[in-house]
Amino acid sequence: MNYISTRDNQCAVSASFAIANGISAEGGLFVPEAIPQTDAAFIESLVPLDYAARARKILPLFLTDYTADELREYTAAAYGAQFTGDTPAPVVKLRDNVSMLELWHGPTCAFKDMALQLLPHLLTGAAGRVLDGKESVILVATSGDTGKAALEGFKDVKGTRILVFFPEHGVSPMQKLQMMTQEGENVGVCGIEGNFDDAQTGVKAIFTDPAVRSKLAANGMCFSSANSINWGRLVPQIVYYFSAYADLIAQGEIKNGDRVNFTVPTGNFGNILAGWYAMKMGLPVNKLICASNENDVLTEFLTTGRYNRRRPFHTTVSPSMDILISSNLERLIFHLLHNDSEETKRLFAALKETGEYTVPDALLREIKSTFAAGCCNDDETKAAIADTYKTHGYLSDTHTGVAIRVYNSYRAATGDKTPTVIVSTASPYKFSKAVLSAVADGQIEAETEFDMVRELEEKTGVPAPAPLKGLAGKAPRFTGVCEKDRMEAEVYKLLGI
Repeated sequence: MNYISTRDNQCAVSASFAIANGISAEGGLFVPEAIPQTDAAFIESLVPLDYAARARKILPLFLTDYTADELREYTAAAYGAQFTGDTPAPVVKLRDNVSMLELWHGPTCAFKDMALQLLPHLLTGAAGRVLDGKESVILVATSGDTGKAALEGFKDVKGTRILVFFPEHGVSPMQKLQMMTQEGENVGVCGIEGNFDDAQTGVKAIFTDPAVRSKLAANGMCFSSANSINWGRLVPQIVYYFSAYADLIAQGEIKNGDRVNFTVPTGNFGNILAGWYAMKMGLPVNKLICASNENDVLTEFLTTGRYNRRRPFHTTVSPSMDILISSNLERLIFHLLHNDSEETKRLFAALKETGEYTVPDALLREIKSTFAAGCCNDDETKAAIADTYKTHGYLSDTHTGVAIRVYNSYRAATGDKTPTVIVSTASPYKFSKAVLSAVADGQIEAETEFDMVRELEEKTGVPAPAPLKGLAGKAPRFTGVCEKDRMEAEVYKLLGI
């Protein structure tokens, strides 16, 4: 299996090269040159397996230059005791024909753990093959959850350093505290005065600057990424779509071959794109329902074909989706354009230069045959959280609340009663103030973050995860903040070069 770039389809590299480098030299994203196929027998074979064993059947289809022994070692380490409960990704029935796929039982209490517990192993394995002994510098822009999950995954990993930039005023207090208190000798964290799109744009610019790359090389270093622009972040996410389907079979909710919907809260489009890859591999998917908050750029695109980032930026109670430039959409468009890198480059040059692009009608029809989309505001999100808790006794975070609201609206509008999995992406305790406000009808007595955690526990009887409760009283290590045009200087400062 080779990988090509969305902006250069003549480039052909190994999985190890794609993972070690993160992004192609001309700024494109690596994608598989062909999507491997599975069948009903393959899916049936997953049903009796645990999560790590399922991963060991799916990952080799894409990571063909990794040995079976390597992947066995990596998956055993990635999906072990650091996840609570019987499985890293349990499927929990909410009501008839609707289940929740809980992806937040890992060490940082967010779905990013599903990939970022594995990526450091994939990267160190790749580095041994393709980096000639250079130290990997993991550069990350985060809207909240990726940063902590990446820091935790790469903490003290030999041969790596990790630097995370986050919007100073665009993450929840718990998310910020998780990053600012991060342990490890090879980690660095810096806030920026700007939003996530500013952080992501800055990281991409640093990545692709030849002068910066040369300076790192002169110091025995090279860049890689833990954002979902890195294929090594995306490919582990494909696993949990297959795993959820296998669990539905095991629970008697569906029969093998039945189609299901997945409703996915997403901002950078990586989570739902992993579902699209699973569908293209043969997983029986009816619709992928894209759920957005007030930053509804994806809703407009998936329903009209026009991508327009020139719109107000909203800071919401679901901050990990406060994004106007969805990087992984480039991968989908490239595939749907039949690997036409010139047209892909043209569209994304237009986005950079004018702030928008529009895809052809034929491509839009293909998109709409697979994707549905919807959005909601903060009040609607909180109402969905409150109603789901009161009606079903299920407590969700704000991003999952967006997904619940969008799915309910989709079902009411279409009458589609296909069995549906709502992807639950974070613990409600990462966003205690908004969740508590929802279930307490706005009546919050607590003033501090951890008082809110305790009040939410008392109100609902749902215990807060130990990794979050353990942050109480912990002193921050990283308190620096920079302007968005000073990110390159901060990289040099944090690296000591």
